[in-house]
Amino acid sequence: MFTGIIQALGTISALENKGSDIRLTVKSAGLQMTDVKLGDSIATNGVCLTVVNFDDISYQADVSAETIKHTGFAEYKAGSRVNLELAMRPMDRFGGHIVSGHVDGVGHVSKINEHKDYIEIWVKAPDELAKYIAHKGSITVDGVSLTVNEVNGAEFMLWIIPHTLKETVIGEYRVGSKVNLEVDLVARYLERLLLGEKAAQPKEEGISMTFLAEHGFLKK
Repeated sequence: MFTGIIQALGTISALENKGSDIRLTVKSAGLQMTDVKLGDSIATNGVCLTVVNFDDISYQADVSAETIKHTGFAEYKAGSRVNLELAMRPMDRFGGHIVSGHVDGVGHVSKINEHKDYIEIWVKAPDELAKYIAHKGSITVDGVSLTVNEVNGAEFMLWIIPHTLKETVIGEYRVGSKVNLEVDLVARYLERLLLGEKAAQPKEEGISMTFLAEHGFLKK
């Protein structure tokens, strides 16, 4: 479990092919590696990765083909910078919101507007995630816990202060930059809860007779 408060910036120093998977090496002089043990989790641009090897300034983690497919890791290369956060401890301050490190989809930066005291960034999310993104709600972008300031369809707007620009990779965003998105976990659970008894029914693929009847396309 994470909070979305970035603790350090890291740099991908190596990407080693291991069949369909990749072994990732991340270097970071700013991350507190003294508390890290084998098997610990580190959120890397919002993706929960398991440490398989480490030293004082770096760690290695295996990234599965499934993770590569559903996150921005497909475009990362040696030299790419990433946001880092160690897993939350029970005594830590909860500064952001509940973050699992399980990316829901990849969005892209659609517009950037500069203001005197902040940067306005618009992100286009995948259409299927739009229902989970709410005005003044929380969203995780590349592992950063942020507040949604405006919503327009599947696009949402963020106000980024200078400190966040300096301490995260958000300062490197350009129009078209791809970003890992994790929606609010509470919204996910609420959606499932509202299904009630239907939650136990198998998922129907495509348009079914039941779907047509429930939506008024068939006479009872």
